[in-house]
Amino acid sequence: MKNKADVIIIGAGISGLVCALESLRQGKKVIILDAQSRERAGGLARVAFGGMALIDTPEQKSKGIRDSAEIAFNDWCSFAEFGLKDHWPKQWAKYYTENSISEIYEYVKSLGLKFLPAVNWVERGLYTPGNSLPRYHILWGASLRLVTQLIKQLAEYENNLLTYQFQCRATKLIKTADSIIGCCATNKQHQEVEYYAEAVVVASGGFTGNLDKVRQEWPEDWGEPQAGLLNGTHPSNDGKMHDCVEDIGGQTSNMHNMWNYAAGIPNPNADFENHGLSLIPPRSAIWIDNKGHRIGPEPLVSSFDTMHMCRQINRLQIPHSWQIMNRRIALKELAISGSEHNTAIRDRQFITMLKEVLLGNKKLVDKMLRESDHFIQADKLEDLVPKMNNLTPNSPVSFDALKNTLDRFDQVVSRKESLWNDDQLRRIMSIRKWGTDKLRACYPKPIQGGTPLIAIKLNLITRKCLGGIKTDLSCRVLNMAEQPIKGLYAIGEASGFGGGGTNGKRSLEGTFLSGCILTARQAARSI
Repeated sequence: MKNKADVIIIGAGISGLVCALESLRQGKKVIILDAQSRERAGGLARVAFGGMALIDTPEQKSKGIRDSAEIAFNDWCSFAEFGLKDHWPKQWAKYYTENSISEIYEYVKSLGLKFLPAVNWVERGLYTPGNSLPRYHILWGASLRLVTQLIKQLAEYENNLLTYQFQCRATKLIKTADSIIGCCATNKQHQEVEYYAEAVVVASGGFTGNLDKVRQEWPEDWGEPQAGLLNGTHPSNDGKMHDCVEDIGGQTSNMHNMWNYAAGIPNPNADFENHGLSLIPPRSAIWIDNKGHRIGPEPLVSSFDTMHMCRQINRLQIPHSWQIMNRRIALKELAISGSEHNTAIRDRQFITMLKEVLLGNKKLVDKMLRESDHFIQADKLEDLVPKMNNLTPNSPVSFDALKNTLDRFDQVVSRKESLWNDDQLRRIMSIRKWGTDKLRACYPKPIQGGTPLIAIKLNLITRKCLGGIKTDLSCRVLNMAEQPIKGLYAIGEASGFGGGGTNGKRSLEGTFLSGCILTARQAARSI
């Protein structure tokens, strides 16, 4: 039968490609179904940055970082705040921290990829302890290079053991009395087709590209979702396969746990409605509400607790927020998530990357000022505020409020360092103690005076689902009685990166791409 294989994989993202390659290496016949065109194989990893949380690596050791699975697992559980029902998510966290070298680091290396020698310290924790050590590693070539290498190796099996079916959307799982034996799909000719296999692997991603579903699952204690919520993924990440799994009696869990970001802007080159870009917000910028008041009581500073920042902003129930900085800060600290705006890393241009780090990313700052109306620059505050209010006439910033906010900050930072009584300054100085982060954090100086001022209008932006289809450590989908459904597996973001929510409430950051690899390899091993 033409549409029969040993393994059907629904989704050609990173987890789907890895699972396919590992299954093919075992001699299995594989069919990959994906709703997108062939050019989009790899999914969001084609445009993602490529950071991974890894434990006890040579890169860490070379920097004097003594990490271990035990330390990482304690950090993970602290930040995740697991609940009493999170047995499998916690098991997956343990498996990740104990096997990140063999299952992720060495696997990536075996594909011919390298990591940058620098190790970054992200998600350090605020009120809830996070990463107690730096462990965020960056792929040289970004995740696009990982996609390219996987597709290259998969090509050796195509027209033999591997069949791709692009522009083919799975719509239903085929179930017998006690197992899943295949799926129904709609192909690019809009025909209904059935595919059969002993194992069906759901690798379809999450649901954060479906803003209606995001709002439906939004955490109750956050308040109503911000009206200007942006889409940081793709509309194809719609959660339909989660519904299909529930339809045949499978479980989903922790769907209210999401990994959104606080600093989103509309993509100037949007591919779809509400398409957003996620900024890495400058730590030295002052984060204000829509009226010009500094958001508090504790100031918002990235690198500590992303979920807390998003929740704090959303609870204010304001239409948007702003970051205020000067050009000096923007040049050194501004970055945008993804490979598109980190071309020196994506294209492996070491000298260019080094210049951007040491001299400032003038190319990026000028590009955004030119292309995005959410980036505003002026020499003086008197000129900046009217430009800001031209963009938001129904929610104007008060000049007096913003002037007072900046004056108070500048007054403090103008004193000698021993008199800096400001939590944002304390956190910046803490960040600067780690060499890698010091390269991206300005030594504090007054914001006003000197270089031009820059304002960036920001909205919350979706990114990852932390919950998903519930699985055991073999990636088998569990039914409502906590028993595995024969023939059905889930991996990657579809499974909440394992167990239906292995990150709990928060990610240590860098657990997504690596979580796709980890769960995909485990599924292929289990089938």
